[in-house]
Amino acid sequence: MCLAIPLRIAAIDGATATVEMGGMMRPVSLVLTPEAQVGDYVLVHAGFAISVVDEDEARETLALFAALQEATRRADAERAAGGAAPGPETDTSP
Repeated sequence: MCLAIPLRIAAIDGATATVEMGGMMRPVSLVLTPEAQVGDYVLVHAGFAISVVDEDEARETLALFAALQEATRRADAERAAGGAAPGPETDTSP
C-alpha cells in the first residue's frame, strides 16, 4: 500500500515542481506527470507527482487527512490525561 498526498503546484522549473505542504515548499519530480501546470493539484508519493487530480477531490482528501490528524490528537490527549481511548487494549466486547 502506498500513500499519496494531494499538493498544489506553486512553481515549475523544467521537470521539477515546487509544491506547498504545511507552509513549507518542497520540490517534486514531474517526470510522471509532464502535463501538470502551476496551480494544479498533484498526488505526490516518494518525491514524484504521480497524477494530476481535480481541485475538489484534492480538497476533500486534505480535509479527511486533517480530520484523521485531529482525531489522533484527541485520542493522544485523552490517553495522556489518563482516559481510555477506544482500541484493542480497552475493548471488552466478546
